[in-house]
Amino acid sequence: MTEKNFYSMCQWYPKLNQVSFPAVFLTLSGIELAAMKNKETDTPVVQNLLPRLECCMKSFPGNRFVSVDSVSPTDTERFEKKRGAVHSAQSAWKYLLESEKVTSALERGEVTSLCIRPFRNMEHAREFRLFIREGVLAGMSQYHLIRHFRRLPGRIEKYLLQAQKFVEKIREDLPAETLCADIYFKSSGDILLVDLNPWGGSTDPLMYHTWDRDWNGEPSCLIVPEPRSVSGNIEVRF
Repeated sequence: MTEKNFYSMCQWYPKLNQVSFPAVFLTLSGIELAAMKNKETDTPVVQNLLPRLECCMKSFPGNRFVSVDSVSPTDTERFEKKRGAVHSAQSAWKYLLESEKVTSALERGEVTSLCIRPFRNMEHAREFRLFIREGVLAGMSQYHLIRHFRRLPGRIEKYLLQAQKFVEKIREDLPAETLCADIYFKSSGDILLVDLNPWGGSTDPLMYHTWDRDWNGEPSCLIVPEPRSVSGNIEVRF
């Protein structure tokens, strides 16, 4: 198995499905991958594929979230406005074709399947990235750096402890000892595994800013700090 396959969802999901979202995978043939890469919408290949995709989507009621096995179409208008929720196979296909992330993954040969999951409107404040080094939690960061969530400081200690236990629980089933895991804290306190990413490279270190740092010592959970207010006489010169 090459490194690029380590983090493909269809590779790690069989061992880690108990701690992740329910998912169904639709393997794509060579001509279907080519149709996707060429952004085809109404060719015989696509018309034969869409009923199969629709059948997979019926595995879950309501809206679904459809991605390829290596990346999600988070760079699309659909994701920005509706968090990626789709109802039909036609809609799912349309937004996958609009994603530059998906197109780039196709060009790198990193796509083998479509991944269908039930849509879940996740709270940004519950999403984190775990930095796992040699099978141990080395750090943890707020995933969405859009703003400070005022309730997070009171939850950090609890979240960090839960994350350490989670890593201990799953480390034997991880595809590598050193990697990043994106997780979601449910309101029940349980953790769901969202995605796995390689350590370093193009993976964003988020609140850690750089990979070139000392990862030894006790792990910490970094979040966007509370905004500071400035008082007193302020003079601005240009």
